[in-house]
Amino acid sequence: MKNYLLILLLFAAAPTLAQTKISGIVTDQKGGVLPGANITLKGTYDGTSSDTQGNFAFETDETGSQVISIQALGFKTQEINIICSGNPVTLKVTLPESINLLTAVTITAGAMEASDEKKSVVLKPLDIVTTSGAMGDITAALLTLPGTSTVGNDGRLFVRGGDASETSIFIDGLQVGNAFGSTASNVPTRTRFSPNLFKGSFFSTGGYSAEYGQALSSALALNTLDLPLRNQGDISIMSLGGGYTQTLVGKNNALTASGNYYNLAPYQSLVKQNFDWEKSPSSWDSEISLRQKWGNAAKGKSGFIKAYFHTEGNGMAIWQKSPGNDLPGNDGRGDRIELHNRYSYGNVSFRHSANKGWFFYGGAAFSHNRDKYNINREPIRQINQIAHSKIAAVKDFTPQFSLKNGLEWYIKSYSEALISQNLKRKYTDHQLNHFVEATYYFSNRLIMVGGLRTGYSSLSKQMWVTPRFSVAYKLENQGQFSFAAGKFKQLPEEKLRVLQTNLKNGEATHYILNYFIVNNNRTFRAESFYKTYDNLVTYQGLPTAPANITQNGAGYARGFDFFYRDKTTIKGTDFWITYSFVDSKRRFANYETKVQPSFAPRHNGSVVIKHFIGKLKSQLGSSWSWNSGYTYNNPNLQGEMQSKTKMYSDLSISWSYLPRPNIIIHAACSNVLGRSNVFGYRYATQPDETGFYASLPTGQQAKRFAFIGLFITLSKNKDANQLNNL
Repeated sequence: MKNYLLILLLFAAAPTLAQTKISGIVTDQKGGVLPGANITLKGTYDGTSSDTQGNFAFETDETGSQVISIQALGFKTQEINIICSGNPVTLKVTLPESINLLTAVTITAGAMEASDEKKSVVLKPLDIVTTSGAMGDITAALLTLPGTSTVGNDGRLFVRGGDASETSIFIDGLQVGNAFGSTASNVPTRTRFSPNLFKGSFFSTGGYSAEYGQALSSALALNTLDLPLRNQGDISIMSLGGGYTQTLVGKNNALTASGNYYNLAPYQSLVKQNFDWEKSPSSWDSEISLRQKWGNAAKGKSGFIKAYFHTEGNGMAIWQKSPGNDLPGNDGRGDRIELHNRYSYGNVSFRHSANKGWFFYGGAAFSHNRDKYNINREPIRQINQIAHSKIAAVKDFTPQFSLKNGLEWYIKSYSEALISQNLKRKYTDHQLNHFVEATYYFSNRLIMVGGLRTGYSSLSKQMWVTPRFSVAYKLENQGQFSFAAGKFKQLPEEKLRVLQTNLKNGEATHYILNYFIVNNNRTFRAESFYKTYDNLVTYQGLPTAPANITQNGAGYARGFDFFYRDKTTIKGTDFWITYSFVDSKRRFANYETKVQPSFAPRHNGSVVIKHFIGKLKSQLGSSWSWNSGYTYNNPNLQGEMQSKTKMYSDLSISWSYLPRPNIIIHAACSNVLGRSNVFGYRYATQPDETGFYASLPTGQQAKRFAFIGLFITLSKNKDANQLNNL
């Protein structure tokens, strides 16, 4: 009986003897306490939560080796091995912050993200096609963003004191050669590609990634759509022409094919032109896009491949008066310039998620541009070709650290010929590039990116190394500061390299400080920048016949800009306001001193407003763009670039109406006030008998440009229209 009672007492006492008290405190990496952390003994129901001071305590009947798990929202889970033997266990736990890419800080210095995947969207394709004055042109819409300058007689992208040739354009990571349509001097051009192709863009105003090179000022990376929403046909009937697009969508693939024809002759016969057209511009284009998805994302292996091909042709003939130099037999009309252009661009790109966190992407692209000019009946042919291939690998080695590593190969060729004289000159250049870029998140508030790009040109026999660096810190109020710096190289334009093939890289160094905040559908961005130039090309004589080409040029561009966008304050209204100040001077081309370039007005601004009226099924839009005027060189005065035009101003309006869900009517008019904008003056090459150089102003084609279009979508879904994929 005594033995039986002893056994009962031992069993009753056993839980008390084996019970272990576990206590401690939970803090973050800075020593701050973490209330509400969950502390559990893995595989059991034993555990507790930390109090307001970060302290915790609980008891367990488990014995032997055990694992304590500590979890807190926004922090990485920690697991600690302990021994439960009845003796108290005291812990001091430090939880590192976990990185949440949706809420973590992002680099914004010099970057304008515009894609569905990014939290801080600036411009979507839908914004581009509905911005008044842009007329559906990607570049024209981007000119309403900070850091850009409107150069009305050109139409390309001019960024922060840089020439348009200093901006490179990429589609799905692959460079596009001759992305703007060929045109005559002082006749503005536009991008060759429709914004309907793209799901978003990355527009850099400087300090961009080591992945992009051969651009002193800017990179514009456009990303095409993956899979469209549905099968549909889109008909476009416009005042300038028309077209048709057919989209076929499968479960994991899609095909889109389109064709368009444009002719400005009917329009220009109705609207008085300031240009003397012999043959109004006309063009056609066709393109096809294939997309294929593969793999199983759930198993960590998936990918996407895209193939895209675009071809087009255009032509025009124009007479341009030459100040003080009328040729005999031309009735005072000046120089006759006839142009026929053929252009093709194609690329194949892929992206693939592989095992162990590896991600691969790349592809190959080819651009071919042929211009046939007849200048005063003298035939000239120019051919420009670019082949580009790329492969890159990305891996997140830890939640904080990722590395991108890539190789690129370019083949660039250019030729020009005087057909009647049987004269030809050309070159071919092979360029090999390597880029590596590391990203490290110190926390959700602090990120640093460092990159290095190297390159080699077989033609110039030059190797280069360009480091890039950026860092960003997020504040308590969701705003953040970013800083970026880096070196950038670019070989001179092909028309100079074909004259002197050993020309080396021009150089630029960027420094950018940025503040950025997005809150409640309001975006504010303020940025200051400083950029230096070295090894710019200089020469003597006219740009059409440069002599004594050297690379003694240098300069700088500095300034600041602001951007504010608001979709909340006024109901049904989206508007943004932009202002940029650029102080730029450089010695380049045939200038003997540092001058303010004609393409870099000091003050630039824009206001864009879009208001939707539900009862009228309409969106009304307006945009106002202005700058402080363009510098120009007046040979009748002492010095260089010593004159400036009056302020440039353009007020545009638009109206989009949906009479039915699948029908859109869009009308727009630029420069509705009819302001006579002058972009500069052309002067005679020789003075008259009094020593005076005659001049002619360079102005707009017409005071206003009006557009109207009817867009019809045919599909099983009667509510579908051409805006659905944007």
